Amino acid sequence: MSVRAGTLRRAITDPEALSRYFRVLGDPTRLRIVEALVGRERTVSELVELLGAPQSRISNHLACLRWCRFVESERRGRSVVYRISDERVLSLLELASSLAEPNCDHLASCQRIGPEWI
Repeated sequence: MSVRAGTLRRAITDPEALSRYFRVLGDPTRLRIVEALVGRERTVSELVELLGAPQSRISNHLACLRWCRFVESERRGRSVVYRISDERVLSLLELASSLAEPNCDHLASCQRIGPEWI
């Protein structure tokens, strides 16, 4: 199945912004954070325990996700909880997963994207 540029519902008006949008999702830790927030809010401590990453790394990735409006936060007493800010992100990730799945081995061996991608 091929897609022609003329069949896009909306023209890409700012390719740089769209490229940055996908770069946010291009980090495995950020993807895991988004996945962990699917269906329920979580604190930084819960994410640290779930992902097994240092608190500073999780906090830095959450700051990126908040800045780019993938997640939002709310202070509750001494804790801050995070949640997905726009449920459409989940649809995007589901579509991306379905597109990538048949090509996972091929994508993992790609040498045109840096090794940090894997």
